[in-house]
Amino acid sequence: MSFGKLERSQGSAPMSDINMTPLIDVMLVLLVIFIITAPLMVSSVQVDLPKASATASNAPKFVEITIDRGGQVFVEDALQTTESLDLLLDKTAKANPEAEVRLRADTTVPYGRVVEVMGQAQKAGLSRIGFVAQAPDKAKS
Repeated sequence: MSFGKLERSQGSAPMSDINMTPLIDVMLVLLVIFIITAPLMVSSVQVDLPKASATASNAPKFVEITIDRGGQVFVEDALQTTESLDLLLDKTAKANPEAEVRLRADTTVPYGRVVEVMGQAQKAGLSRIGFVAQAPDKAKS
């Protein structure tokens, strides 16, 4: 009967190499974090707002305001001055405070002019403002 060897086998020698698995795991986690946060940190410089694929809201009552290339304001194809637009918006807000302002602006209109018209609507008490845009061309996509 043999009970085994009396000699002891040599144990494994200590490793002198770096274990790369935890380093790779940390690197991949950091990569995922950067991939997710990088688009949030970038400020878009060129914006083409007039094209959108969203549908228009169906508000029961609305006022459609159009701003042409020259910055002139039209309400239902009638040219409005700043004072007449204020009166019209006040009248609309008193008749229906939940009325929506649908704002159509040319792509070349300065952003400041659009903000002025939005400010007039909010000053009158109309806080629901929607932007009208055309659907993007499917041929370009």
